[in-house]
Amino acid sequence: MKDEDIDDVLNEVACAPHDLKPELLQHIADSIKPSLRPARLLPPTWVMTGSLVLACATVSLAGAARAGFFGFAKMDLLDRSLIFPALVVLACVTGSAFVHEMIPGSLRRVSPGALLGFGNAALLGLFALLFRDFRTDHFFSIGIVCLVTGFVHAIPAALLAWLLLRRGFAVNSVSAGLVAGTLGGLAGVGMLELHCPNFQTAHVLVWHAAVVPLSGAAGALVAWTLRFLPGSGAQGRTNPG
Repeated sequence: MKDEDIDDVLNEVACAPHDLKPELLQHIADSIKPSLRPARLLPPTWVMTGSLVLACATVSLAGAARAGFFGFAKMDLLDRSLIFPALVVLACVTGSAFVHEMIPGSLRRVSPGALLGFGNAALLGLFALLFRDFRTDHFFSIGIVCLVTGFVHAIPAALLAWLLLRRGFAVNSVSAGLVAGTLGGLAGVGMLELHCPNFQTAHVLVWHAAVVPLSGAAGALVAWTLRFLPGSGAQGRTNPG
């Protein structure tokens, strides 16, 4: 077959009528129209961020109210005026990052991993500055209890965060899970600072601060696992970083 013949065949195919009948198009439009509803706009970013911070604070306060505010009672004014505002600021930054993770196309100012590292480093620096008791009494027995307690309180905080932003969509579910876990971890640390009266430097630096990376890793792991569950619609999907 000559090149001219191939061109003729392609031109005939391109010119073949493929238009749908107007009656069919109207029938499709009439069948879809009753189900159409106007989409509700998302609240402003600051409103969603504030709701996340409030949820974390509620979990921290509820846990400390049940277990006792022994740590808060033992702190002096300087400790209180630095630790809890720092936790609120970190929760605001992390909450804002989580809101952006749940809005496709939203600007990401810092990566989730960097956010986790920065938050943990900030806590470590603050704790090292304030707590100067270098004893290590019952380091593992008491420390593991605090780590588990903080992590247990991080779970409902992270779940509340997901629930509050359930109308959003995480393009990168693992990154969103990491940020949600980090936010929950800050709630767990807040509960420990309110409750735990053990101000030994090593205890606070190791066991209290470890709640944040542990919760962040757990959030990322859960999100990664959910991608491969049947019916999730995420099998084989490559999420952009």
